Amino acid sequence: MIIRWRLAAAVCGLLVTLTGGIAPATASAGEPAGSASKDAPKVDLVLDVSGSMRARDIDGQSRMSAAKQAFNEVLDAVPQEVRLGIRTLGAEYRGDDRKVGCKDTRALYPVGPVDRTEAKTAVATLTPTGWTPIGPALLKAADDLEGGDGARRIVLISDGEDTCQPLDPCEVAREIAAKGIHLTVDTLGLVPDAKTRTQLSCIAEATGGTYTSVQHKDELSGRVKQLVHRTVEPAVTPVPAKGADSCEGAPQLKPGLYTDRETFGEHRFYRVDVRPGQELRASVSVAADRAVNDDYGVQLRASTVRGREIVRGEATGDGRTDVLSTGLRYPKADDGEAAEDADGEPLPETVCLRVSNAFSAPASVKTEPGLPVELSVDVVDGPSTASDAAFLGLGHGWWFLLALTLLGLLTGVLWGWISRWRVTVWRTN
Repeated sequence: MIIRWRLAAAVCGLLVTLTGGIAPATASAGEPAGSASKDAPKVDLVLDVSGSMRARDIDGQSRMSAAKQAFNEVLDAVPQEVRLGIRTLGAEYRGDDRKVGCKDTRALYPVGPVDRTEAKTAVATLTPTGWTPIGPALLKAADDLEGGDGARRIVLISDGEDTCQPLDPCEVAREIAAKGIHLTVDTLGLVPDAKTRTQLSCIAEATGGTYTSVQHKDELSGRVKQLVHRTVEPAVTPVPAKGADSCEGAPQLKPGLYTDRETFGEHRFYRVDVRPGQELRASVSVAADRAVNDDYGVQLRASTVRGREIVRGEATGDGRTDVLSTGLRYPKADDGEAAEDADGEPLPETVCLRVSNAFSAPASVKTEPGLPVELSVDVVDGPSTASDAAFLGLGHGWWFLLALTLLGLLTGVLWGWISRWRVTVWRTN
């Protein structure tokens, strides 16, 4: 009996051992598979821990305390699929050596699956300390997010200007954007002054990000949560497309979103095929990611391959806006007379899109790399007629203006006659 009991116990122990050895292996094998996903979105929170973060002007708390509380709330709300990291700047060096202070940036919590307890513990140890090396921190944060095909975002939280010139953080952001890695930098200014606001806005605009001014701790946590969740949401990633200086060598574009760079005063050409019965819809945005002179414009023009203009859209500005956009629509009529291919489908017409800008820069501003351009192209089913009517079949040329003029004239005559008749009746009575 005892032998049988011991034998059963040994078998049970063996089963437990095997089960215990297999189960953790299965769990651990599953975790890296998810964490190593190439499509996982990545976010790096870059926090300014310089000495100015001691100021107590956010809801009666210091800026550092407000940031810590916001980070704790954000960590509790991070979606499971997000790979998040935390990088600090100005958190360690207390001395006066500028060269050493401008290297003071480190990964407080590496980008990866979030262990909330570990991340919160790391944040709790932070104390406002030293310099504000924003430029070096952005370069390191871009390295933190390397690899993978998912969305990548840096969220920079600072309360002051960079103190490590001549490494201009705006130039650093432009270099990141010029790499074509589609990394977005969003910036948040804690109780910012005018200079801080200008610098953080410049960083955000250079990469297609956003700038937010923060006065309260609820605003800080809410905005950071929003940006983290925005990384998870599916978004269209612009495809790099290098325009040509003539239609002949222009790249052939399909419907989609494209990004390019255009030097000051340049023309760039792209080609799109439009079949009879379809309508081409295109828009372009050019961002002034650096100081530019007033009075500039952007033009999008569609023409045939021989240079005959089909339609154009135009927008101008006077220096008060950072992004200038314009668009056009071209419906191609289906008259049944177009040539057909071997499959019996009507042959498309090649339309040349020309993007032009009239920007100019002050002498002290670099003109390279060019201004960021975003071009949207769509080809949809066209209207029943080729006229791009705006209202009741009107909308092109002088006919629309003539109709409005006649309508205004008739309305004025009728109103004058009625008024005169009423005055006459009133006098008679």
